[in-house]
Amino acid sequence: MEDAFARSVPEVLEFFGVDPSKGLTDVQVTNNARIYGRNVLPQEESTPFWKLVLKQFDDLLVKILIAAAVVSFLLALVNGETGLTAFLEPSVILMILAANAAVGVITETNAEKALEELRAYQADVATIMRNGCFSILPATELVPGDIVEVSVGCKIPADLRMIELLSDQLRVDQAILTGESSSVEKELESTLTTNAVYQDKTNILFSGTVVVAGRARAVVVGVGSNTAMGSIRDSMLKTEDEATPLKRKLDEFGTFLAKVIAGICILVWIVNIGHFRDPVHGGFFQGAVHYFKIAVALAVAAIPEGLPAVVTTCLALGTKRMARLNAIVRSLPSVETLGCTTVICSDKTGTLTTNMMSVSKICVLQSASHGVVPAEYTVGGTTYAPEGSIFDAIGMQLDFPAQFPCLLHIAMCSALCNESTIQYNPDKKIYEKIGESTEVALRILAEKVGLPGFDSMPSSLNMLTKHERASYCNHYWENQFKKISLLEFSRDRKMMSVLCSRKQIEIMFSKGAPESILSRCTSILCNDDGSIVPLTPIIRAELESRFSSFAGKDTLRCLALALKRMPPGHQNISLDDERDLTFIGLVGMLDPPREEVRNAILACMTAGIRVMVVTGDNKTTAESLCRKIGAFDHLEDFVGRSFTASEFENLPASEKTTALQQMTLFTRVEPSHKKMLVEALQQQNEVVAMTGDGVNDAPALKKADIGIAMGSGTAVAKSASDMVLADDNFATIVAAVAEGRAIYNNTKQFIRYMISSNIGEVVCIFVAAVLGIPDTLVPVQLLWVNLVTDGLPATAIGFNKQDSDVMKSRPRKVNEAVVSGWLFFRYLVIGAYVGLATVAGFIWWFIYSDTGPKIAYSELMNFDSCLKRETTYPCSIFSDRHPSTVAMTVLVVVEMFNALNNLSENQSLVVIPPWSNLWLVGSVGVTMLLHCLILYVQPLSVLFSVVPLTWDEWTTVLYLSFPVIIIDEILKFFSRNSIGMRLNLRLRRRADFLPKREVRDK
Repeated sequence: MEDAFARSVPEVLEFFGVDPSKGLTDVQVTNNARIYGRNVLPQEESTPFWKLVLKQFDDLLVKILIAAAVVSFLLALVNGETGLTAFLEPSVILMILAANAAVGVITETNAEKALEELRAYQADVATIMRNGCFSILPATELVPGDIVEVSVGCKIPADLRMIELLSDQLRVDQAILTGESSSVEKELESTLTTNAVYQDKTNILFSGTVVVAGRARAVVVGVGSNTAMGSIRDSMLKTEDEATPLKRKLDEFGTFLAKVIAGICILVWIVNIGHFRDPVHGGFFQGAVHYFKIAVALAVAAIPEGLPAVVTTCLALGTKRMARLNAIVRSLPSVETLGCTTVICSDKTGTLTTNMMSVSKICVLQSASHGVVPAEYTVGGTTYAPEGSIFDAIGMQLDFPAQFPCLLHIAMCSALCNESTIQYNPDKKIYEKIGESTEVALRILAEKVGLPGFDSMPSSLNMLTKHERASYCNHYWENQFKKISLLEFSRDRKMMSVLCSRKQIEIMFSKGAPESILSRCTSILCNDDGSIVPLTPIIRAELESRFSSFAGKDTLRCLALALKRMPPGHQNISLDDERDLTFIGLVGMLDPPREEVRNAILACMTAGIRVMVVTGDNKTTAESLCRKIGAFDHLEDFVGRSFTASEFENLPASEKTTALQQMTLFTRVEPSHKKMLVEALQQQNEVVAMTGDGVNDAPALKKADIGIAMGSGTAVAKSASDMVLADDNFATIVAAVAEGRAIYNNTKQFIRYMISSNIGEVVCIFVAAVLGIPDTLVPVQLLWVNLVTDGLPATAIGFNKQDSDVMKSRPRKVNEAVVSGWLFFRYLVIGAYVGLATVAGFIWWFIYSDTGPKIAYSELMNFDSCLKRETTYPCSIFSDRHPSTVAMTVLVVVEMFNALNNLSENQSLVVIPPWSNLWLVGSVGVTMLLHCLILYVQPLSVLFSVVPLTWDEWTTVLYLSFPVIIIDEILKFFSRNSIGMRLNLRLRRRADFLPKREVRDK
């Protein structure tokens, strides 16, 4: 029954044909179970493991690598190669791909847990009336029409429509569904609101929410998938994961690379068709196979085999750094997505605020002897910890608050007229509440006021253990006063009272809505001397004015406190006793904003990131919070920037687009609205980060480009998210965004390094084929260079420090290519030099080396006809391993110098020296050590077809390699003095709102 909230109680009961005094009969239960189904969330079939594994190989670069590995293995078999040599290259490639696939499978398996954990919010049992009798049955047996009784502590077993109140009120905590910061009072009357959201359905008890006060009966109107929880599940199922910006760009890059590789391989093969019949090959077919091997070697050289592994490693390094910032990453690719986030949709409660209700203001009557003199106090501390000072109107701290009569009696009343508990959790190292947030706030206020008569009170309290300190002052007052009688809170009175006795003196303490308490008061306590004076119309008007200011301008939740001296021996209190009260004071409380949020939002503005506050709370409260944060001071008002969900839905389509571009605040939302907001922003090409902690947030978290769950949130929200904030702090998101940008910069740097190196290898093979000289490098040597020498330095580039201006530029565009324009030209220049230097090292050995044959260049070009001609040298020199060893070593060393070039995209090595990244220096050292190992240690030298080098050969290697640094320094100079200079001048004009940390210039 979808519109039960809009129907009266008799209409709902008639719809299901149920008598509220007897419940359903067995026959009705059977029929309804057949019609509506069971009260369980259906189990969704999980993706088979083998499908998850195959999905990881659905990538063009990966497919090309697999094809290269297979072809390489087949060619080795055709040539009669056996043992380790035949299997080495394909085996290493397949091992890398397997490791990468494992990371992907683990990530996707975690994502499917969200649906399973949603079931944890279903109740286990329910108190059900059937056939005229109440019984406790499994919640799964509930059917629509069942009469259910709920009371304090009950988890609602299905969607229920209230039919009878069995106490003065019923309050439900439905924060996991709506995100509301306080419990909600439920009622029997039907809701007439059009387009009602969950918050408007005040007569519906939603499945999975918890009763915090009162007792009631209700009729089941929705079970299983037809509940609020069920709609969240359906929404999560319909949400498909989308590729991250980096993944999309790497895919595009892979497609481009595949086309280039295919073109070059075919070109090399065609260019050498004339050499197929050369005698050295032993026939046309053998010649064709030989040059096909060269083409395959070219493909292996062009494909950065280590790229998937290095990207994964760099992202993993980023997750470790982010964990130190209290951001726990669940999905590796999301690390990089943070870097291009353009909109952060932040939950209000618990993210921008502490989610710990605190008393922030107190108003009392200071004196009435010389006119009405009210006094206001400000209370420090924004958590449940009993820490915080009290300040007077001019900002002076009160050393002993309990010396002031009104503050002392406020503390007494707060401690005694209270049903909540505060305790210290040593495992989590935080103070936790049990009970209503407003009552807990009063408990904490009593602790901050302290106790009277002890000059050493503040320091004495600080000497207690945290467990003892949690409620020390409250326990003191509870021991001093014995509670005799209690009048519970009711909706009509809007107050509660407790009768206490101390030393044969009976006092009634009352608290409640200011208008209710004030109307029952005839006198007021003065703060200067503790005297009690009549509550005159002038004093009453002044208090009402202060109340209006607290509730209106400051949007504080206000409570008034009062007391009454009762006749001796009074043992019970009644409603008639709640008259002629003495007014003590007015307290205003709020869910306070986090202190660090202001600077974090300003940092977002500087970085070109828009922050939107999305909350289930009402519009006025949320707007007030935004003003308190202080980060929205640049807005004169919220007109056109603040919308409730219903207001936004009623806008015409054209106005919705404009509203989305300007929106700062989105209130009274339910789960479907959050997901709708994410989809609408994504359609405007925004990269959206969405925060959330409740079950209600799961669909939006899953749909967002990056879902951010709170550490204190529900397991469902965490499972649906990409990242979890251990400290629930918005400022942590901003730090994580900065880290995400740094990771992308480092990712771009090592892609640049690997691609420029691989371009060098392609140029080397291509030039050798065009010149008609022997093969400069054999495939196993190329594989060594790609995996070992490229892999270690490329990974170390991931340790480059964060640029100082990383949060001073706008987010990069999602469609921005990883490699484009000027940067690609730089790749080509560096790559061309790497290739030419490698070929030069090969040719140098034949023509100039003292250990070489010193033949003419023309002889080298005609090596394939050596056997047909008379020569002064043996033809076996063309099979010597020295020249390929020199070429391979030049390639390794030039790439090590090129790695140092990548400490920064544009800054000189003079500004950012190599030791700024010791990991990179170490990786270069380890790589050279490994290279020397294969040169000078057998059988490794045999396996890689290399020989030891002489000192002269090493000197030549250095001469050929070092110029790559000079070339890149020249290219960097042009970058800084054209594109870079203008960019830096623009960025320097912006203020730096980020906290100081270890940074470097870009």
